[in-house]
Amino acid sequence: MFIPKLVTVLRAGYTRKQFWADAAAGVVVGIVALPLAIAFAIASGVSPERGLYTAIVAGFLVSALGGSRVQIGGPTGAFVVIVAAIVAEHGVDGLIVATLMGGLIMLGMGLARLGTIIKFIPYPIVTGFTAGIALLIFSSQVRDLLGLQMDSVPTAFITKWIAFAVALPSANWQTMAVAGVTLLLLLVWPRFVRRVPAPFVALVLATAAVALLNLPVETIGDRFGQIDFSLPSPVIPKVNEAMLVALVGPAIAIALLGSIESLLSAVVADGMIAGRHHSNQELVAQGIANIVTPFFGGIPATGAIARTATNVKNGGRTPVAGIVHAFVLLVITLFLGRLAGRIPLAALAGILVVVAYHMSEWRTFRAELRTAPRSDAAVMLTTFLLTVLVDLTVALSVGMVLAAFLFMRRMGEVSNVKPITRDLLETIDVGEVELDEAQTRWRGLLPRGVEVYDVNGPFFFGAAEAFSELLGQVSGKPKAIVLDLQGVPLMDSTGLRALTTVVERRIREGVPVFLVGLQAQPRDLLLRSPLADQLGRDHLSLTPEQVVRMIRDRRLMISTDEHLAAGR
Repeated sequence: MFIPKLVTVLRAGYTRKQFWADAAAGVVVGIVALPLAIAFAIASGVSPERGLYTAIVAGFLVSALGGSRVQIGGPTGAFVVIVAAIVAEHGVDGLIVATLMGGLIMLGMGLARLGTIIKFIPYPIVTGFTAGIALLIFSSQVRDLLGLQMDSVPTAFITKWIAFAVALPSANWQTMAVAGVTLLLLLVWPRFVRRVPAPFVALVLATAAVALLNLPVETIGDRFGQIDFSLPSPVIPKVNEAMLVALVGPAIAIALLGSIESLLSAVVADGMIAGRHHSNQELVAQGIANIVTPFFGGIPATGAIARTATNVKNGGRTPVAGIVHAFVLLVITLFLGRLAGRIPLAALAGILVVVAYHMSEWRTFRAELRTAPRSDAAVMLTTFLLTVLVDLTVALSVGMVLAAFLFMRRMGEVSNVKPITRDLLETIDVGEVELDEAQTRWRGLLPRGVEVYDVNGPFFFGAAEAFSELLGQVSGKPKAIVLDLQGVPLMDSTGLRALTTVVERRIREGVPVFLVGLQAQPRDLLLRSPLADQLGRDHLSLTPEQVVRMIRDRRLMISTDEHLAAGR
């Protein structure tokens, strides 16, 4: 049932002690989310207040309606690249439409109970595009990190780095100093103080230093001018048919990316609290959040792993903590938002560099290259390179297609067909060679001249070709052919077609075909096909002994008919 975790938690009984623990965790997470929300918005090519609006609205809805006890929703680094691309091509209206469409897709996936399917996206693809996004986030911060004097930054990865190299002589040492101190604080502070979040400390100290020392470092106000941090009014985007068509791909990417990251975050949180989230309810909440948020000036949102982990580590155990985090951000936005204009962009760049570093999981990336099968490593590298050099949507699409082809090939290799004849069984010395299950079933039972084919593994389009090819090579005219399908757990329409072709060909040649050991799914599929009538519906549940008896009875009948014909 689609019941939010908040409802189940309150029904189970909610104590005052747990409320204060959740409230304390919510305050900490709100402080952590403040610089990240601003930084992700700026990196995405939109004004900083949009990041805060996203953290407030989406953070509240994800906690209130979600399927996880501790999930924290909001803007994340995963969306930076795709949001920046949408804004550059279609503007803010295009971003609102794409986010809304992505939210509708996520809501549909949740209602269709596809939450568990998202978890089956291959790990190499997730690793590849995550590392690619991390590299792109780092690349987007180089200008602010070094204080480069550039009118605009190219969007293409290689062109961007060429432009950085050209502009390198214009680097500002004060900007680099602010960024360096920010990075140092982010690395050192957590070793000594854990209760006060390092990003917040770095942001406050960097802002104070730039203001007090009057350093020539670009701030949010310098780039965006006067920013209105009041409550946003609902906005209706201007939409046309061409825009809707063009944004289908980005909307799908937003939906997939948001679904993957939110469910990964929920799984990580489950491990930290020994809990269990509801995948479909989580997708429903993420979908609603991404439908509502853009109307209030927000950008795409999903579950944030770092903020969720911070929530758990600080004692948050129910969705109340996430709701408190949203209210904390709302209060900060309304009463202290005007101070955000003084935040140096170099400090935000430093924060995002650390985010990109942790997001890259470079150790995991390196381990996959060293230890994973070559095919998996190739999928990961392809996804990574396409994410960096082409587009995230293309990377996800190509990665999934490659992974699907590799899966089909591997399943085809797992599935196999091997012949079993009486001559083969009689030459096996049981004392020296261990018989497999199929050989054991047929030893001492198989008449001479009858060929048995032991089929193992899923009998689908990946294995159907090998099956048809092997049986097509059978020379001569055997007295009967038996297909032992006891090792086939499932069969698809291509496998059924290959089986039908073989059976019809042999029946035309006068060779009877028998099926043995059908499991439930293949048997149900056969019963719905015309092949069941050709074989005989009562012959789809035969045992080896019954098949042998039928073959012998048939041979006796043929011998009798031939004898009578000769007598006439």
